[in-house]
Amino acid sequence: MANEVMTPETASTAWLAKQVYALAVVCLVIGLAVGYLFRGSRSTTPTPPAARVQAGGNGVGTMASQPPSLDQMKQMADKQAEPLIAKLKDDPKNTDILNQLGKIYLSTHQFTQAAEYFSKSLELKPKDVATRTTLASCLYYSGDVDGALKQLAQATSDNPKDANSLFNLGMIRWQGKKDGKGALSAWTQLLKANPELEPNKRAQVEKLIADVRAQSTN
Repeated sequence: MANEVMTPETASTAWLAKQVYALAVVCLVIGLAVGYLFRGSRSTTPTPPAARVQAGGNGVGTMASQPPSLDQMKQMADKQAEPLIAKLKDDPKNTDILNQLGKIYLSTHQFTQAAEYFSKSLELKPKDVATRTTLASCLYYSGDVDGALKQLAQATSDNPKDANSLFNLGMIRWQGKKDGKGALSAWTQLLKANPELEPNKRAQVEKLIADVRAQSTN
């Protein structure tokens, strides 16, 4: 790739890939990457493609110097998804496979395809709050802020104490709708419903609440 000639088409693709990558990095910082304030549960935080070790021609791993293009990320996802898609044909109602496929496409920033698989999983298990929260993140990444908020509203209705969905509900209200009052409502509910919240996580939410309040007074 180092000797690849940059054409107007590839330059445009590379620019778009950088925008998507930048958005993903921002969301990783605020904890929104896959819809989880807490690590663990049934989700994993995707590794930014630029940080992945790639095999060189001699088989030795090398660090990628720049994010791959969207097309390259799509190819990576499709290749990794092939065996799971084959299994899904024999077992189309397997929510574990559907969620695995969703995570593959999410980790390679193919948010629309990821959302499709998570949506299919929710059709089979509509009360799966963790999956619905992850779907909301995919929708947010793809630009569907209202769709993301709708999914999070459903998630918090199904489980009013779920810290992850409440965290993201506040974040998307604040960042996606400039709704500071709505963000404060979600995060206040999060803290009230989760008195056992880890100190560092509580501090993170309290810092966000302070930031929103300070912003509203300026």
